[in-house]
Amino acid sequence: MTDRKVRVRFAPSPTGPLHIGGVRTALFNYLFAKKHGGDFILRIEDTDQTRFVEGAEAYINESLGWLGMTIDEGVAQGGEYGPYKQSERKEIYLSYTDQLINDGWAYYAFDTAEELDALREKAEAEKSKFSYDMHTRKNLRNSLSLSADEVKQLIADGTPYVVRFKMPEDTEVKATDLIRGEVKFNTSILDDKVIFKSDGLPTYHLANVVDDYKMKISHVIRGEEWLPSMPLHVMLYKALGWENERPEFAHLPLILKPTGNGKLSKRDGDKAGFPVFPIEWRPEGGEVASGYRESGYLPDAVVNLLSLLGWNDGTEKEIFTMDELIQAFSLERVNKSGARFDPEKAKWFNHQYLVSKSDEEIYTLFEPILADKSVSADKTLVIQAIALVKERATFVADLWEQTFFFFQAPVEYDAKVVKKRWKGDVPAFMTELPAVLEQVSDWNADAIKEAIAAQIEAKGLGFGLVMNAFRLALVGGGFGPDLMTIAELIGKEETIARINSAVANI
Repeated sequence: MTDRKVRVRFAPSPTGPLHIGGVRTALFNYLFAKKHGGDFILRIEDTDQTRFVEGAEAYINESLGWLGMTIDEGVAQGGEYGPYKQSERKEIYLSYTDQLINDGWAYYAFDTAEELDALREKAEAEKSKFSYDMHTRKNLRNSLSLSADEVKQLIADGTPYVVRFKMPEDTEVKATDLIRGEVKFNTSILDDKVIFKSDGLPTYHLANVVDDYKMKISHVIRGEEWLPSMPLHVMLYKALGWENERPEFAHLPLILKPTGNGKLSKRDGDKAGFPVFPIEWRPEGGEVASGYRESGYLPDAVVNLLSLLGWNDGTEKEIFTMDELIQAFSLERVNKSGARFDPEKAKWFNHQYLVSKSDEEIYTLFEPILADKSVSADKTLVIQAIALVKERATFVADLWEQTFFFFQAPVEYDAKVVKKRWKGDVPAFMTELPAVLEQVSDWNADAIKEAIAAQIEAKGLGFGLVMNAFRLALVGGGFGPDLMTIAELIGKEETIARINSAVANI
């Protein structure tokens, strides 16, 4: 750790919905910043205007907000190091591009896309690979092979060009990754990447280095897919004279498919029926992609799930609040290898967080579902029903299947249960049962059970057979929590009415 203030950034491109791999990157940045009393910055990297998608930026903000990651600086929040959108920082990048050219670290390249494609095809035919690098650049159409006058004339004529970084020859680049240790590269195998495009905008490589420097970013925590770009970024810091201000790097492991074979994708989620995005994505005229929020997951559960994909605190502990994660998190405990995503574990986390909530909290979440079902039930009854069944639920929506019989009488009866339980002396017993229950003065589960048990004994019937028929009458099938408690909560009048209805309709 350096002595400077911890400042990290999550820097997504607004090209579509935010994959949970990106959310995990944001979360690890957030946890690290908060652990060290630092700042969490949201920067929108929109230099690739061809892939810009309307609504993606708002989606990113809403997703992070839903998951409880408070942004300290960003487009919406402001801050002293703005603008926080790269398309609004064009002039800044231009000046540093000129500096790199003037200092001999970059050059103009006028090669057309067609010319480069032809070179690639030629190399492919010769069973080799074309690379724009120190071995080929002197033979290509750029300011290293053309005269100063030719270059000046091409620019004056408005000839399209890009600016490429001039990678030095046979130089060893060393850098420390906080997760992977020392990383070494030799520049002889690296190509001259485009750092400024013909549309007047920088590529990711230049923009993110300039922005990280200007925004005083102390740590760059990003996915391992950016590890191959690390030597170029290290060289850009050197070329711009910012070596002493260079942030520390940490490259996070991939989130893998449930099979462990390859990177998790939207297709994996579609195939297995689980979301890979934090919230639902509804592109205009496009396919709707499901989100964790709309699928019934609680934000705390999603945060907890993602936190353990590639990190652990060294103990067997699995349930962490956000505050506990902040206290426990360290990059030293992040794994180098990929983390397998387990959809069943996601459900397990959601169940844990659901049952840990108070019945009052769950009632607030369940209330819209009841309203959607046109159920107007007494709040006390709903809370009592929730307390009985929440251990059986994974999602709030599951509560309806577990409690609907508290709020509405059966309109049909499970045919298999009817065939198995409603036979012999049972129908006659059920016909007589309402009169027995009318005599129960103190309507509670124990008193109800006592009255029915006495009648069963008097008739010489099997307790289990009668209880199953009684359950069938109250709920319509062979399911539900403690039967006597159901009877107590729906009340004497409703219990008797349901028995009479079952006798009449079965």
